[in-house]
Amino acid sequence: MEILWFLIAMGLLAAAFGPYLLRRRSGIRQVAPGSPDAADPATYGFVRQEELDIRLPGPDQDLLDVLDVVQRTQEWRAAAQLLAGTSKEGEVRWQRVQAFAGAASLELQQRPGAGGAWLRAWRSESPKDAGAAQVHAEFLVQQAWRSSTAGTDDFRIILEEARAVCGEAALLAPGDPVPYIVELAVARGLGYSPEQFDQLWAKVIDRAPQHMGAHLAALHYWCEKWHGSREEADHFATTAAARAPQGSLLAALPLFAVYEHIPDVILVQGFYQSAVVTKAVEGALFAVHSAGADDPMLAHVRHLLILFLVHSERWAEAMNQLVRVDGHIGALPWTQSGDPAAEYTVCRALAVAGYEANGGSPATLPH
Repeated sequence: MEILWFLIAMGLLAAAFGPYLLRRRSGIRQVAPGSPDAADPATYGFVRQEELDIRLPGPDQDLLDVLDVVQRTQEWRAAAQLLAGTSKEGEVRWQRVQAFAGAASLELQQRPGAGGAWLRAWRSESPKDAGAAQVHAEFLVQQAWRSSTAGTDDFRIILEEARAVCGEAALLAPGDPVPYIVELAVARGLGYSPEQFDQLWAKVIDRAPQHMGAHLAALHYWCEKWHGSREEADHFATTAAARAPQGSLLAALPLFAVYEHIPDVILVQGFYQSAVVTKAVEGALFAVHSAGADDPMLAHVRHLLILFLVHSERWAEAMNQLVRVDGHIGALPWTQSGDPAAEYTVCRALAVAGYEANGGSPATLPH
C-alpha cells in the first residue's frame, strides 16, 4: 500500500511540474499578458480569437455565401444550386454536405423544433434531389452524436434512419461516393461487423479510391475506441499511405492514426519525439509539400501538423503551417474541444513563444 501511495504522489508531482519543466527545457518563460516580454500573435497578422471561423478548416467563400443566404432567409434553393454545381469527384462535395448538415444540426440545437426548417422543406419539396438526401443523411448522423449517447436506443434509431436515407441518396446518384461515405459513420455507430464494413468500404473506393475524407471516416472504425485496435488502425493508415500516388495527402493518414491513439495521460518522456510520432509527422510534411495548393483537404492536414509540431518543439515548422491556415479552424484537433477557438489560440501562442525564444521574428518567417 505504501508503494501505491508513493506512485500516486509521484504522478501528482509530475502533473504539477511537467509543464514547468517543458517550458524550462524549451526556453519559454510564462509571463503575464501585456508584459513587454509577452509574444504577440497579432504581429504575425494572425486573426483574433473571437474572429476565428470554426465552421470550416479552410476558406470556401461560395459555401459561406450560400450558408449565409440559407440561414438568413430559411430558403433552401441556393444550397441545392451550389451542390448541383459541385462535382461528385474529389473532396469538395463531401465537405459542403457536411457543412450544410452541421449548420442545420446546430440550428436545431439552438432552436428546438424550429431550427433547420430549410432542410426539412428542401427534402419535402424536392424529394428527388440527391444533394438534399445526402445532406439529410449526414444531418441525421450528426444529430445522433449531438443529441444522444452512443449505444442507446435513441442513438440507434436515429442512425437506422440515417442508413435508410443513405440508401435513398445512393439510388438518386449512383456514381457519387458521398452516400457511402456518410454510411461509414453509420457503420461505426451501429457496429457493423468487419465483413459488413469491408463491403461498404469497397463501394467507397470503387467510386473514389483516393478520397482523403473517406479514409479519415473509415479510420475511425478501425480505431481502438470503436471496432478495431491500434494495430488495425495503423495497418489501415500505412497501407493507404503506401499505395498513395505522388501528390496525394493519403501519405498523412498515419499521423491521424497516431492522433486517434494518443493516451489521455502521456507517461513516456519524449513521446512527441519518439520514432513512431516523428515518422508520422515526416510523412504528413511530405504529403503537404507534395500536394497541390488547391487541395481541399490540405488545411485538415496542416491543422493536425500544428499540434504535433508544437508538442515536438519544432517551432519554425509549426509557424510555417500556422500562417497558411490561420483564420479557419474547423478541423481536428480543435473541433474535439468544447471551445475550438480557445484551444487553437493557446497552441498558436505556444508556437509564437517558442519561435521567438529561439530567435524567430515576423521578419524571419517566410509566407
